[in-house]
Amino acid sequence: MTLPDARTLCDVIDVTWPAAAKSRVPGFIIRNGLGGGKRVSAATATSPARAQELPFAEAAMRDLGQDPHFMIRDGEEALDSLLADHGFVIKDPTNLYAAPIADIAIPPPPVTSFQVWPPLKSQDEIWLQGGVDPARIAIMHRATCPKSSFLGRLNDRPAGVAFAGISNDCAMLHGLLVAKDARRQGLAAHLTQATAVWGQSQGATWYTLAAVAANKAANALYTSLGMTIVGQYHYRIKPDA
Repeated sequence: MTLPDARTLCDVIDVTWPAAAKSRVPGFIIRNGLGGGKRVSAATATSPARAQELPFAEAAMRDLGQDPHFMIRDGEEALDSLLADHGFVIKDPTNLYAAPIADIAIPPPPVTSFQVWPPLKSQDEIWLQGGVDPARIAIMHRATCPKSSFLGRLNDRPAGVAFAGISNDCAMLHGLLVAKDARRQGLAAHLTQATAVWGQSQGATWYTLAAVAANKAANALYTSLGMTIVGQYHYRIKPDA
């Protein structure tokens, strides 16, 4: 089987971690992220890069109260170069991972993870303590794809959380977080496996996710589970933003 490519995974992100709204200007899709971070508010190209179209995209993002920034996907080298020429710098190179879901869907140990929807207050508290703010939690609630959250337990107490959605035959992991005092005890792997077990039960063929390249621990985890990097993306943003 051929793993899904990077462009497919970017489309899956759009569905499983959705912007609040989208609009179009010449050459670009504009996302209104309602403060939910770069992934749901970055502009993406709809046609080959043209310098005369950049001001429309920048103005549209500013009108939404967002700093102008663009997601650069595989094959968009011309746009990347154009934005560099206009003073935009690289931010958050991100690896896109994929694997056959059957390879990841290994049932975790009993009572370590539970599927829950909607998320419990204890899950929101773990996300909030880990820097996942209400605007990002709201993204999970507005996703309209098949989805679920997951609660991880360690020493008989809530200790980790995750969210997953399904689109285009891919289960995609988001929002994996383990409380600081519960790390390095295998819970992140157990939650990853639990989301894959759920995704497989929903008919997904592939297990996918995006991990910021600078997050060495996360990348080491996904590599250790047998996942493969199928591509990357990064953002271009003005330094003063």
